[in-house]
Amino acid sequence: MANEKNLENIGDDVCEELCLHEDVVERAKTHMIEEDQYSDLAEFLKIFGNPTRLKIISLLCFEDLCVCDICEALDLNQTTVSNQLRILRANNIVKYVKEGKMARYSLTDLHIEMIYKIGLEHILE
Repeated sequence: MANEKNLENIGDDVCEELCLHEDVVERAKTHMIEEDQYSDLAEFLKIFGNPTRLKIISLLCFEDLCVCDICEALDLNQTTVSNQLRILRANNIVKYVKEGKMARYSLTDLHIEMIYKIGLEHILE
């Protein structure tokens, strides 16, 4: 497992003596965002922590789909899919348009697709 590999040589991954590089620290700190922005980002990223939501996002990366099509593709009932879509909508991940009695879902923007694809690329390395 990949995580086991990262646990080898425990203790080798820390400085053996205190040696601050103040100029480097100051430069690094200039790139930090506000504390509430870190909290908002953490909440946003939690949305990607659910396999069913990720499956829905993966489908919508390639094509806009109605709820019935998502249910069929994932072999899930409409209640389960609707609950996950509600969470994704509330967090501005997906949007929908009504077409008669049908609700067709899509990703809100290219950023969502990029986040999904970059995450996938990372785990497949």
